[in-house]
Amino acid sequence: MSSWRRRLVAAMGDELGRARGEARFLAERTAADAETERSGSERAIADATRKQAQLKGIHERMLATLEARKAAAVQGSHEAAMAAAAQAAPAAAGSLWTVWRPESGLGRGAAPMLRIGRIADSASTFEPQAGSASAFGPEVDSASPLEPGLSGPSLPPPHPPATATALPAALSTGRAPVESGDAPGASAMFRIRSGAAGASAGNASVAGGYDNSAPSVTTVSLPALVPLLDRAHLRIDTDAAQALPGLLLRAVGSAPAGLVRLHVYDPEHLGGSLSAFAALGKAGLLSFIGPSGLRETLDSLVETVRRVNADVLAGEHASLAELAAATGRRPEPWRVLVLLNADLAAWPAHDQAQLARLRRTGVAAGVHLVVVGDDTAGPADLPRLTRTAYTGLPGAALELDPPPPLSTVTGAAKAVAEKHSAGREPARLVDLLPQRLWAASSATGLFAAIGETAAGDVARLALGDNPPHALVGGPSGSGKTNLLYAWIAGLASNYSPDELALYLLDFKEGVSFARFASGRRDPTWLPHVRLVGVNINDDREFGLALLRHLKEELRRRAEAAKAHEATKLEELRAADPEGHWPRIVAIVDEFQVLLEARDAVTDEAVQLLDDLARRGRSQGIHLVLASQDIAGIEALWGRPSLVAQFTLRIALPKARRVLAENNHAADTVARFHAVVNDESGHTNANKVVAVPNAGHADAWEPLQKRLWEARPNGNEPPALFDGDHVPALTATSPPPETALLGQTIDVAARGAELALHRAPGRNLAILGTRATEAADILAAAALTAAQGAKRRGQRIGVDLCCLEPDAAPSALALAAALETEGAEVDWHDGLDEVCKAWDRRCDGALRLNLVYAVDAGSARLDTAGTAALRAMLIDGPERHLHTLGWWRSVPRLREDLGGFSARFDAVDAWLALDVQGPELAPLSPASGGPAWYPRERRGLYFDRARHRAPQVVIPYQTTALLPRPEAILDLP
Repeated sequence: MSSWRRRLVAAMGDELGRARGEARFLAERTAADAETERSGSERAIADATRKQAQLKGIHERMLATLEARKAAAVQGSHEAAMAAAAQAAPAAAGSLWTVWRPESGLGRGAAPMLRIGRIADSASTFEPQAGSASAFGPEVDSASPLEPGLSGPSLPPPHPPATATALPAALSTGRAPVESGDAPGASAMFRIRSGAAGASAGNASVAGGYDNSAPSVTTVSLPALVPLLDRAHLRIDTDAAQALPGLLLRAVGSAPAGLVRLHVYDPEHLGGSLSAFAALGKAGLLSFIGPSGLRETLDSLVETVRRVNADVLAGEHASLAELAAATGRRPEPWRVLVLLNADLAAWPAHDQAQLARLRRTGVAAGVHLVVVGDDTAGPADLPRLTRTAYTGLPGAALELDPPPPLSTVTGAAKAVAEKHSAGREPARLVDLLPQRLWAASSATGLFAAIGETAAGDVARLALGDNPPHALVGGPSGSGKTNLLYAWIAGLASNYSPDELALYLLDFKEGVSFARFASGRRDPTWLPHVRLVGVNINDDREFGLALLRHLKEELRRRAEAAKAHEATKLEELRAADPEGHWPRIVAIVDEFQVLLEARDAVTDEAVQLLDDLARRGRSQGIHLVLASQDIAGIEALWGRPSLVAQFTLRIALPKARRVLAENNHAADTVARFHAVVNDESGHTNANKVVAVPNAGHADAWEPLQKRLWEARPNGNEPPALFDGDHVPALTATSPPPETALLGQTIDVAARGAELALHRAPGRNLAILGTRATEAADILAAAALTAAQGAKRRGQRIGVDLCCLEPDAAPSALALAAALETEGAEVDWHDGLDEVCKAWDRRCDGALRLNLVYAVDAGSARLDTAGTAALRAMLIDGPERHLHTLGWWRSVPRLREDLGGFSARFDAVDAWLALDVQGPELAPLSPASGGPAWYPRERRGLYFDRARHRAPQVVIPYQTTALLPRPEAILDLP
């Protein structure tokens, strides 16, 4: 083979090898690329599958969220509808007949709306709308029977909804506005709109091909409520006449008894159609009008509208509903004129004109028309109710409730009539009080709401120049204390503590006025009260102390008035605006206790009452005296001028002789009522007032807390005198060289002082057998004298001698307490030790001899000892040695002072415990002894150097300042 051929074969082989290599390389690379593409495709498919699953989950969650929002919106709309209905037609106005009972749903303002049935086929999808609200009463599901146990139409079973429901804007507050008498443009029934609901929070669509067509429906049955009282008139077609009994029953039962009065004109059946309501007629709440009485009824109702506009509304309010909303009280009842098949076209022109006037003006004055029948001659613009529709809601189909059971109607009518006949319910205390506290001035007098008259007007009591004072009478349980509470509440709410000061005493056994002072359970107090006295039936002296205090205040005001040339409080306040001159009201309950005895207390009390009654009016001091029986107070017999000053008379049921002799109104007045008379009890001035329950804690405590929180700075709690409370001795600072024996019974609750200065006779004799009280008196005297000396850096010495075993623990405790106070204490086992060399103990410093049961030791003294005792009593005070001794009887004291020829001037002061008044004759400036009868924890104290007459004191309880006996035994 030629060389070129060989070279050609070799070249071709090389090329073929290279081609095969490249082919293999390309095949391998293509296979790798294909594998890469396959893997990428698989990953893309996997990613797409995962994303598809994620989108599906998102879509499902979105659907679930939208469904939840939709369900929440529907549930919220449902609950709002139920709440609005309960507000618009509460209690008897909207409940079903199976559970219905008369129950007032009247609030502050317009009357409730009234249920007549339900909206037919009202299962629907709710569309919550801005500003819309529901007004439905409590209902059952639409699949349930109309009313269990009653026959009547029922709703079809639920089905997918094709309507949406919305309330008119007027019902957004649950109460429609007061109408002028024309047909209202809205009702409490829902407006039903055809067509599917648009996208909203409760019904949303999701684009993108995903199916969300299944509706979510809340099925509810919507009650139909119509406006009548305070809102509109109503016309009822004959085919809807079954709604009339239920409508009237709900109107009567949903208001307080007596506030809805029916006038029924039924020329065909003469009232037979509504005979089940006949019980209301006996109470004056229903009248059946015959053909001959129609004109009189129309004229009377027109005159009522005129009177209400002129006298009640008086241009200040547009309607009774507006008046009720502003004041919380409704002075006039609703009057409903029902015209049954009245043939209005045949009425005379006068009657038709009167009917037109009522249609135009009646609603504002509480006069409403209900026209029943198919009479085309009647007013065409009245809201009209047919068997299936109500013109106030065009397009809404109704299903009327069946008439109420006959037994329900008759029972309710009887109950309402009986409640009305029993009398008007008293107003609540809170409704009588002013909305703004302390807005009034007392310069010209005091005025306070006390209750309501039979006409519903607020009754007020006045105190000032006329009438100046008041008498309140009523037997136990008649409500006397409750009336005083109501009066105090009215005064304290109208006037600030700078305008009014109250002094309150209660002589009966109880704590009626204690609530006005600060206590452990309730730390608040009534800021106007200066003094409270309770349980003082045995402490007539405290009543006398109050009268003395008022007389002193009267004197102070009279001097100020003279200085400013004023004749009465109003002029004084104008002339001295910087002065503090509040009006004072002193209320004394069961004041006859103060005057029941024939003694010096009664005589002085009558004189003080006479003076205060005559002169107090001009100086703003007013007395309110309350008693069970004014006629039985002998101290007032023969004093007509005193009783005549009390021109304001208030008689509770069965009160005797509070009013004039021939005025017996209190014999027939009902419970919780009072006869108020500001003309000294003359019959023509009687005013019967219903008094609220002011004594209950729920009524009074919130008011007192409100007044207490508003008290001015510096307002102090009132002084409280409780006759059952024993005052405790506390750390005090009496005047120099003075001892305190107990608390005096007076307004200031001062201590009974014993002066221990250098002067003959400055000794004290405690008389009686009550060891505990005698020991407390000695302890109080010694401790207060020692405390006073310690504060002034003075020395004091005390010689103790206890001859009564029962008093020994107290005497030992006193010795320890005196040493703690810095006193020099010496203990003597016998009276002879005290009397021997008594003059050697006199070193110029104050020194006290405290002797328990002196008479127990004096009987064992020899002649020298007796002489020493008498010398110590006579001469010791001049050398600053004062004997404070306890004798267990007056004769024993006399014996120790020298028998029948005794010198009683050796003992200037004495304090009698269980000693009768006549026994004190030798010691008393009054002939025959003072008028004193012993009482537990009371003593009669007399200091000839300071007192004109003895005074009653309460011995202090000293236990808190004395150490315990076991502590004394541990002393070194």
